[in-house]
Amino acid sequence: MSNDATLSSNPLISSDRVEGTSVYNMAGDKIGHIDSLMLDKRGGKVAYAVMSFGGFLGIGEEYHPLPWQSLDYNESKEGYVVDLDEDQLRGAPTLKRTEYDRLRDDAYGRSVYSYYGAVPYWY
Repeated sequence: MSNDATLSSNPLISSDRVEGTSVYNMAGDKIGHIDSLMLDKRGGKVAYAVMSFGGFLGIGEEYHPLPWQSLDYNESKEGYVVDLDEDQLRGAPTLKRTEYDRLRDDAYGRSVYSYYGAVPYWY
């Protein structure tokens, strides 16, 4: 087996390769990109992928914390796919880039996971 085959079949990826990866809706439209990952440093789980949505050159962007399990990697797109339409995304919980500390708040975290109908990572 060649190195390329080994790399492509390995499920592990470094966080710096995930950041900047495009996010698509189910119709195949690009809706944003992964700005950052939020990790549970004690439990070792990815808690959120924070997606940047809209804006131009960083102006007017919204940041949406998505439960990690709501993203599916699509190899042909070399990006992640979420089952959300634009209206659902516009109504989703948002953050400013300077507000990532809000993700440490249990009540806010519950509201994010509830919006997406996902089981919180801490369960």
